[in-house]
Amino acid sequence: MTTVLNLQSITALNRQQFYQLCLNNPELSLERNPQGELIIMSPVGGISGKKEANLIGDLIVWNRQKKLGEVFSSSTIFSLPNGGDRSPDVAWVSLEKWETLSEKEKEGFPPICPDFVIELRSKSDRLKPLQEKMKEYLDSGLKLGWLINPQDKTVEIYRPNQAVEVLKMPVNLSGENVLLDLEITLDY
Repeated sequence: MTTVLNLQSITALNRQQFYQLCLNNPELSLERNPQGELIIMSPVGGISGKKEANLIGDLIVWNRQKKLGEVFSSSTIFSLPNGGDRSPDVAWVSLEKWETLSEKEKEGFPPICPDFVIELRSKSDRLKPLQEKMKEYLDSGLKLGWLINPQDKTVEIYRPNQAVEVLKMPVNLSGENVLLDLEITLDY
């Protein structure tokens, strides 16, 4: 379960303070939305963790063959251009975008939006906050995003300047023109 803390009555966490908070509390999985609210993420169970690992593995295999970018796990927080600090379950950044960052920016919370993200809804996740998070990625420059919802057996596909496409029980997903030749098979 995700907990959102509104700290505005006592403080406004800026990016540097949020970064320090994360360093001081490495056992917590934290995010910060553009409104400055602190989001505490719960750990996932075995089934969700296995599915997430398989998705990362599929993306890593594809990326090792194509050598077009970098793959990141859910432990990576991206400082998005619109003000949020978010950690997608799976993320991919093109080499072109990654190489624009300094070593210091790469070591911290990279100040970019991934080109591609996957959010995998676990049993404890509410759908609406995940959908809002996907829209936040889009507003920050996301090129393609998948919100995989095993409970409803749907996948929501997010693309810039397009309505969200909802697929019922898709077996395969395509990386389209963002991750050329990527095909991932889903197991619900």
